[in-house]
Amino acid sequence: MDEPTIVILGGGVGGVVAANELHAKLKEKARIVVVERNLQQSFQPSYLWVMTGERQPDSISRDIARLDRKGIEVVAGEIESIDTAGKSVTVSGKQIEYDYLIVALGAELDFESIPGLAKAHTYYTLDGAERLAGELKQFKGGQVTIVVAGAPYKCPAAPYEGAMLLEGYFHSRHVRHNMKLAMYTPEPLPMPVGGKTLGENIQEMLAHKGIDFHPEMQLTSAKGGELQFEDGSTAAADLLIVVPPHRAPAVVRDAGLTNDTGWISVDESTLATAHDGVYAIGDVTRIALPDGMALPKAGVFAHGQAEVVARNLAAQILGHAKRETYDGTGYCFLEAGGGVAGMAQGNFYGEPRRITMRSPSPVWHWGKVAYERYWLWKWY
Repeated sequence: MDEPTIVILGGGVGGVVAANELHAKLKEKARIVVVERNLQQSFQPSYLWVMTGERQPDSISRDIARLDRKGIEVVAGEIESIDTAGKSVTVSGKQIEYDYLIVALGAELDFESIPGLAKAHTYYTLDGAERLAGELKQFKGGQVTIVVAGAPYKCPAAPYEGAMLLEGYFHSRHVRHNMKLAMYTPEPLPMPVGGKTLGENIQEMLAHKGIDFHPEMQLTSAKGGELQFEDGSTAAADLLIVVPPHRAPAVVRDAGLTNDTGWISVDESTLATAHDGVYAIGDVTRIALPDGMALPKAGVFAHGQAEVVARNLAAQILGHAKRETYDGTGYCFLEAGGGVAGMAQGNFYGEPRRITMRSPSPVWHWGKVAYERYWLWKWY
């Protein structure tokens, strides 16, 4: 019997973890192919530190072509189409057939869906964080406005981390008195999937730092320094920083993999899609929780899902009966500025869902630093 081919679309958190886990279990018993258009991958939780000048892009980036040395095939190119019926993908004009497919393509940032948004700053991309770092160095004072422009979005803590890190950044440069900071979001409270108590705790942290918080505000336009919202209200921004709307990549939508939510529907335990041999993990998916909310889009979930899919595929190929299930457990650090961070954790599949928040402390800040270093060492 020929060795099976497992194609992984995307070289981010989920894709890299899946590839490593599959190789560790299968070695030469399967062909493992990672397809990625950008071979320079970076550690996204550190984009906030790029914004504040505490990291340089090179220090948090790795070349995923290094996976070749482990026996993992890396194909650089644009994914042009996915044919689930014919079990193949087309990459820069070349067809790659698969026995199993793992879609780990993440979410696209859609700046064009709201007028004026393309001119705003963001720390949701590496280039954007680097440009924002340059802007902050010369920004003398005024209204700094952070807007979550649509939901869902990846890393639910990041908008609030960004606001608090900026407040600390201005303090450290003795210009805080020249700044007004405000946040706007369409959500009813910060990180609503974490529950009311967690959201209120974060609101208190923002208020303590003098950051105005405006919930249930859907942005409709961002032109000329004036923000317009769905309810007809307006706001000013001398420096506008946005979390842009997210959507599934076009190639995924064109392949018919998404449902009416705009994302890929998967089995919550196995991450299997409705298509034979096709799995999806991470930000490109939507997993409904018992109360109707959705599992957040975050690297920790992509990581856990990748492990489950990879181990189950390996067991199937090797003829082992044991299977694992994904349990929805996750955590995230919440940087609060001044060298401290909180940490939220819990089982997001739980009924009732209980997410607890550890109080901000240097311990959790250094925990995030240690995790960054571990990640960049471990997976490449």
